[in-house]
Amino acid sequence: MGMFSLIAILVSLAAIFSYINFRLIKLPTTIGILLITILTSLVIVILGLFGLGEIHVKAAYALNRMDFNKTLMNGMLSFLLFAGALHVNLEDLSKHKYIIIILATFGIVANTFIVGSLAWLVFALVNIKLSYIYCLLFGALIAPTDPIAVIGILKKAGVSKSLETKITGESLFNDGVAVVVFLILLEIATGGHEVTFQHISFLFIEEAVGGIVFGFVTGMIAFFMLKAVDNYQVEILVTLALIMGGYTLANMLHVSGPIAVVVAGLLIGNKGRLLAMSEKTRGHLDSFWELIDEVLNAVLFLMIGMEVLVVTIKINYLIAGLIMIPIVLIARFISVGVPVTLMRFLKEFSPNTIKILTWGGLRGGISVALALSLPAGESREVLLTITYIIVVFSIVAQGLTIGHYVSSLKTTE
Repeated sequence: MGMFSLIAILVSLAAIFSYINFRLIKLPTTIGILLITILTSLVIVILGLFGLGEIHVKAAYALNRMDFNKTLMNGMLSFLLFAGALHVNLEDLSKHKYIIIILATFGIVANTFIVGSLAWLVFALVNIKLSYIYCLLFGALIAPTDPIAVIGILKKAGVSKSLETKITGESLFNDGVAVVVFLILLEIATGGHEVTFQHISFLFIEEAVGGIVFGFVTGMIAFFMLKAVDNYQVEILVTLALIMGGYTLANMLHVSGPIAVVVAGLLIGNKGRLLAMSEKTRGHLDSFWELIDEVLNAVLFLMIGMEVLVVTIKINYLIAGLIMIPIVLIARFISVGVPVTLMRFLKEFSPNTIKILTWGGLRGGISVALALSLPAGESREVLLTITYIIVVFSIVAQGLTIGHYVSSLKTTE
């Protein structure tokens, strides 16, 4: 089966499940697609247990051919991050820049060590033998949050603009920082280089700061190209080249592609939108990227649901995953609660900011993708299954209840 056929199947299934959800279930699109896909995948697994395993084998083979990790990390993620950054107001973002920077850096590192350390204890209790460094890798891959499934719900629930900006801004940047932390820990785990503070610092600066600089440079090049023409077809092509070419080149230069894409998206979405585009171009560009965002999100959540076909379910993996759900939430509460509490002395926050940041911090596809990028073996098998359990709970339970939860709180700032 060729790559085009696989893509055709994914898009077709996403369309069918989206239609079923819209007509019958009426959940938020991404959550509805995820639930229908998980149910379908479970039916396929059950049929396999009763001797009708051919369809399960073929589906798992097709999923492995698609390679979730490479598809998301080297393809879809760049489009999703750019589409998200494109509509973030830089002026609003700058008002909350310190808390966003702290949440996306200190928050990720704190989350990594809290979750990793507690996971090491939990895994030992349920007879899962995993080294401490792999537990830290788990902490890093489960740390980034994904606003995709929740930001629309928050808007409908009437969350304040400033809190919406904090959630979106943190989610855009913590993806890139979490990937950098994950890569550093993976290098330590695989013994690729001598572990020194100097080497770790250099790698972090190269990836994170390099990503910011690279994103600014490529964003400015694209800005001047957009300013020089007034043709929306050409200008949309320029943004596509910025994302696809820029992300690929960033990876080749060993700087953070996700961070570069976010910086470029913020630049084009603000400076580019205001100074380099006509009203007609802005309308077409917004429509194009909103469509890309919706289609890719539908396919992404379909692929997350299909991972049921390849995860290994053992009783101790399941127990560990269920125990880790509240631990991940507690770690999130601490990693956002400490900086927000300290910054209350300098800036006013609503009394429910920490609660909403905690429950609204959904885990998504990037966590599954990072788990799939681990070296093949039992450690990968364990962490993939536990990650999957947490991600599905996060998207379904938190995603479906966050709107009601926010509505019950006073969130005006």
